[in-house]
Amino acid sequence: MRILVAEDDAVLADAVQRSLRQSGHAVDWVQNGAQAEDAVQVERFDLLILDLGLPKLHGLEVLRKLRARGSSLPVLILTAADSVEQRVKGLDLGADDYMAKPFSLQELEARVRALTRRGLGTASTIIKHGPLTFDATGRVAYINDQMIELSARELSLLEVLLQRAGRLVSKDQLVERLCEWGEEVSNNAIEVYIHRLRKKIEKGPIRIATVRGLGYCLEKIT
Repeated sequence: MRILVAEDDAVLADAVQRSLRQSGHAVDWVQNGAQAEDAVQVERFDLLILDLGLPKLHGLEVLRKLRARGSSLPVLILTAADSVEQRVKGLDLGADDYMAKPFSLQELEARVRALTRRGLGTASTIIKHGPLTFDATGRVAYINDQMIELSARELSLLEVLLQRAGRLVSKDQLVERLCEWGEEVSNNAIEVYIHRLRKKIEKGPIRIATVRGLGYCLEKIT
C-alpha cells in the first residue's frame, strides 16, 4: 500500500515511516500542508496520515480541499491529545479515523490495516484467491496451507495483485503502488519481480497471466 505521511515533526515522521515500511508499505513524507495538498493532487495514494497542526496550510484545510474535490482517499488524522474540537471538525470534514499524540506505533499499524480493509470493503485481514491465501497482518502467504518464502517486495506485489484478482493491473500501476519518491524501479524490474513471484506461487490452479503491452492479471485456472 502507498501511504503519504504529512507531519512536520521529523523525529515522529521518521518513526512512522520506519514502522510502516517494516509492514511492507511504500511511504512518502511531506512536512507542511502545502506539500501535502500538492502531493495528493498529482500522485495516487492509498492512505493519507495527516497531522492537523501543519505549517503553511492547516491539516483541516488540506482535508477540506481533498473532500471538496470529491476524493475518497482514506485519511487518518493526528492531533494533540487535548484538541477534541479539532478531532470533531476533522471527522465532520470527512476524516476516516484519528489518533491523539502521543500514540503507539503498534496501534497506528493496526488502524492502518483497518482502514485498508475498509477501503477494500472487507472486514478480514485474510485475502484468499483459490488455493492462495495472504495474511496482511502477519505478512505471510500460503498455497494450500503451505507457507511460501517471499521477499518483502514480492509480498507487496502479491498483495496488489490479490486486491485486484481477476482484473488487469498495469506495470505503471504496480510501480505507483510499490515505489516511494526517489526509488528508481523500471518496468524491467517489475518483470523480474513478476517472474520470481510466478516461480513461487504457480504450484496449483493459479497463475499470473501477462497481457502483452498492458500488464498482469492474477487468475484461477479452471
